[in-house]
Amino acid sequence: VDNTVAELKEKIGNDKVVLGLSGGVDSTVAAVLLHKAIGKNLYCIFVNNGLLRKNEFDSVLDQYKDMGLNVKGVDSSSRFMDALAGKSDPEEKRKTIGRVFIEVFDDEAHLLDDVKFLAQGTIYPDVIESISVNGPSATIKSHHNVGGLPDFMKLKVVEPLRMLFKDEVRRVGAEMGIDPELLGRHPFPGPGLAIRILGDITPEKVRVLQEVDHIFIQGLKDWMLYDKVWQAGAILLPINSVGVMGDERTYEKVVALRAVESTDGMTADWVNLPYDFLQKISNSIINRVKGVNRVVYDISSKPPATIEWE
Repeated sequence: VDNTVAELKEKIGNDKVVLGLSGGVDSTVAAVLLHKAIGKNLYCIFVNNGLLRKNEFDSVLDQYKDMGLNVKGVDSSSRFMDALAGKSDPEEKRKTIGRVFIEVFDDEAHLLDDVKFLAQGTIYPDVIESISVNGPSATIKSHHNVGGLPDFMKLKVVEPLRMLFKDEVRRVGAEMGIDPELLGRHPFPGPGLAIRILGDITPEKVRVLQEVDHIFIQGLKDWMLYDKVWQAGAILLPINSVGVMGDERTYEKVVALRAVESTDGMTADWVNLPYDFLQKISNSIINRVKGVNRVVYDISSKPPATIEWE
C-alpha cells in the first residue's frame, strides 16, 4: 500500500483527480488509496443510475461521507431510464448505460476547475474480459469503465488496481482499515439491475427486482450465508407463468435467484444453499412482492454460463 501511495503521489503531484464511485469494493478501495495519496484533491462522484439495489444510493453515500471522502451524490435515474426506454438487447443496454454515465460524469467534471486525471476502479478481470491480452482472447462483454474516454474528456487515466484480482483488492482494503462489511460486499455489475432484467427496462420492473433482491440478500445475511457466497442476486425473467392466489388464477412474473462461489470471478460454481433457506425466501418473495408468482434457482456454473444472465 505504501509503495502504491508513493507512486500515485509522484504520478499525480498537486493535480486534481475525479473518480466515479459505484458503491462497490473496487472503486471504494481505489478512492481510499487515492485519498491517502492526494487528500482533498480527489473529487468523487457517485451517480445514481436508477438501477442500484433498494435504498443503496442514500446508504452508500452516507457511508462514503463518514469515511472522510470528498464525494458528491448525483441522482440521474430519470436520465438513464429515458435513455433505456424500449431497449432490450444486452449489449445495447450496457452501451447505453456506459454512454449516459460518461455524459453525466462529464457534466459533473466540467463543474470542477483544472481536473487533470480520471481515476477508475478497473481491476484485472475487467481488462481481460474487455480487450485482447497476450493473444486473441474473445471479448465476453463490454465493461463500461474500460476502453478509454471520448475525445471531449481530456483527462489522463489513473487505475491503481488495474493488475489486481478481486481477492487482492480486498486484502489491500483490509490493510488500509476499510470497514470489513464494505469490503465483504458482493460484486455488483456496473450496469446494475439493467442486466438482471431480461428484456426492456421499466421503472416498475426495477421496483419489482429491487424488492426481490432485497429479500434474497437480507435473507442470506440473516441466515449467516452472505459471507459464504461470492456473488448473489435475482434476475427478472421476461416470461409470465400461471399461478394460484387464494381462489384466483394469476399470470405473473418469474424470478431466478443466483448465488455463486468464486475467488476471482473468472470461473464460478453455483452454491448449494440449504433447501430450508430457499423455501423460506421463495415464500417471502411470492407473498411480499406484487407481480411475482414463481421463483427458480439457477444451478449453472461458469463456464459455460456467465455469472450474470446478460
